[in-house]
Amino acid sequence: MTAVPRPFIPIARPHIGEAEKRAVIEVLETGQLAAGPRVEAFERAFADYIGTRHAIAVNSGTAALIVALQAHGIGPGDEVITTPFSFIATATSIIACGATPIFVDIDPFDLNLDPEKVEDAITERTRAILPVHLYGHPARIAQLAELAEDFDLALIEDAAQAHGAQHAGRPVGTFGTGCFSFYPTKNMTTGEGGIITTNDDDIAHRARLIRNHGQQTRYHHDHFGLNWRMQDLNAAIGLAQLQQLETWTNARIANATRLNSLIHNYETPRVRDGDRHVFHQYTIRVPHHRDRLQRQLQEAGIGTAIHYPIPIHQQPIIRQLGLGQGTYPIAEAAAAQVLSLPVHPALAPEDIDYIAATLDSLHP
Repeated sequence: MTAVPRPFIPIARPHIGEAEKRAVIEVLETGQLAAGPRVEAFERAFADYIGTRHAIAVNSGTAALIVALQAHGIGPGDEVITTPFSFIATATSIIACGATPIFVDIDPFDLNLDPEKVEDAITERTRAILPVHLYGHPARIAQLAELAEDFDLALIEDAAQAHGAQHAGRPVGTFGTGCFSFYPTKNMTTGEGGIITTNDDDIAHRARLIRNHGQQTRYHHDHFGLNWRMQDLNAAIGLAQLQQLETWTNARIANATRLNSLIHNYETPRVRDGDRHVFHQYTIRVPHHRDRLQRQLQEAGIGTAIHYPIPIHQQPIIRQLGLGQGTYPIAEAAAAQVLSLPVHPALAPEDIDYIAATLDSLHP
């Protein structure tokens, strides 16, 4: 008897259910497609979820970073300290403001910006620190917040992958100005979209101006800005997704915990005591033959991804701009070793078992 092929397990599976479909249809029926009441409702709901006074919705996570930087007055001649191990938008958002990214190597424990190395990179031109909560594990953001306060610097959290993550019992996005993404593969989605969180009334006011052509009243432009607005269609999806985010997050954490218990031949993700890792990615370290292992897992019906194969400082565009100087050995080692496995809430227990058993059977 021929065995039935096992269904392929994708690295990510966005959940779009009946609630999201109904929400979109309701918006279409109103005719209010641009920014409107659902954007305002989504902003209130997300601010309540994170625990900030303000949330300012925009049309991408990249837009959130750019608008947040501009709201803090970051511009030409300024330096922003950040990580070399992230998606390129972390750095290009700084460049888009006319400022210069200054890279500092990462902590080998969580692959986030290492606070112990940041102070040495601060100069008279430094205006902000921009850490990333990579893969959903919080950076040591409390320590970075102290540095920012000591040196009178803005703290902008790239929390694109960290919805609901916590450091020392406190949500990320509340230590400084938070920037979240709602790209389809994130822990929750609006289709495309992003949001800025802050407790600073002035930053919130400026961010709202900047995302809407710098206008507070129509055709009266007080500040330079562009169209970074979120649409009501996206916000409607976001409101439905936010209702389920905690359920999905707990499923991710449970899946990651089980994977950790079953995988024996590779270094699995670690979680710092007191932190809540929301496992946007479940990322192991493969010291040898990582690309071969990825091909073998693909052949076995398991989707994987490498986040990120080239550190930012080694990207061609960064080198072209003369910004790639310096050696960051921990970031470079991570780029050569990381491999993300499925951890999303759609996984069944037998999927988890199969992933772990297959992985251990392919140990180098």
